[in-house]
Amino acid sequence: AATEAPAADTTDAPEAVATEAMAMEKVAGECNVEAPAEAVEVNIIGWPFEIMDFYTAEFELCNDVENLEVNSQRQDSTATKEIFRLAMAGGGESPWAIAHFANTGINEFGFNGWLLPLNDLIDQYSDEYDLGDISDVAWEGATLDGVIYGIPATANTLHLAYRSDILEENGVAVPTTYAEVIEACGTLGDLGEFDLVFSQDFTAGWAWDIEFLAFNRAHGGKYLNDDGTPAFNGPEGVAAAQQMKDLVDACGGDLFLQTGYETAEVAINNGSQIMVHLWASNTPTMFNPDETDFVDVIKFAPAPAAIEGGLLVGSAWHDFFTIPSTSTVDPDLAFRIIMEGLDNESQVRASELGIVTRTSVAILSTLPNGEAAATTIAGGIGIYDPRPATSLVTAALSNWMPFIGTGEMTPQEALDAAAEEYLAEATIQGFIE
Repeated sequence: AATEAPAADTTDAPEAVATEAMAMEKVAGECNVEAPAEAVEVNIIGWPFEIMDFYTAEFELCNDVENLEVNSQRQDSTATKEIFRLAMAGGGESPWAIAHFANTGINEFGFNGWLLPLNDLIDQYSDEYDLGDISDVAWEGATLDGVIYGIPATANTLHLAYRSDILEENGVAVPTTYAEVIEACGTLGDLGEFDLVFSQDFTAGWAWDIEFLAFNRAHGGKYLNDDGTPAFNGPEGVAAAQQMKDLVDACGGDLFLQTGYETAEVAINNGSQIMVHLWASNTPTMFNPDETDFVDVIKFAPAPAAIEGGLLVGSAWHDFFTIPSTSTVDPDLAFRIIMEGLDNESQVRASELGIVTRTSVAILSTLPNGEAAATTIAGGIGIYDPRPATSLVTAALSNWMPFIGTGEMTPQEALDAAAEEYLAEATIQGFIE
């Protein structure tokens, strides 16, 4: 589902007919979970966006089951991970039976033992929920050393959204490289009715890290050497960080640094921004006439390449539902609730809001950004390296890279500082001898 563009016309596709028939077998709005013998409270933690809001509502249908209460706690992704860390670090019972994380959460919390291995449950319910229909690339993001820690809910990537009318009126081609993005910022920067020509989320340390992963790998770099020592402060990493700094300076400076994904989504929709590099999951409002007057002219394109002909600056990201390892709720019950929300029938409806993970459902999707997202995933940089030390790299980069944007440190200085911090912690934790 994540690597192929959804087909626009599925009238004659046998897979589409089969999927529609499968959807008819299950009545929408039901939770097919047996009632527990005693009252059970199932708490869920995660963060909101359109398709995940849909899945959360599907889980909450299980409130109709006797003796079952399902509650969701949602805040932004950074707060979700921090709250989870604080709760789990004490070693006690998890307050949540189900937790929503993306690739970085799987890597960090899976390796430190805070997520329940799901292999046995997946084998047990594979036929009932047709789990072989979920794409291999989605399962890969949930797997560490052969152990699966999450059920893939949606595919995601960062790609380009733009005002086609403004670009055409000013003779600017849709950018395919970051050199062209920077050139477009110069060409369109004097149009007075727009706050920004282009933005990309560099508002916080974690955002710098996510974007640097893509820029660095697109420049041919990597985070770590085979022996665990840092590689991200080498020539490729410095070139990548310098390109990010050049982007900030050319496309808005301080305002650029203050414009996150949600702010840019609103700005595109209200006509105050021309282009944005943002998550595919942020785009459904852009093709909803109730959310924007520019539905007909907001278009989508793959993420630009860092280097002409090179990898696209977009990752193969996924969001997963996991079961915390210290939850006292029966794992079988938690797993079935997850699967009731992610079954075939649910994903058919969810495909109107985002990129689903079932291959049989993907062909039904007619999302306006589907081809741009699929092309980015196929031609992009992949995912974080699934190794324990990666979480230490992301933390160190998050602490130091924002100083590049403000000009307080050069790219080399900031990356060297991050490397020093990483080396100290990695040595303490035994990742480096």
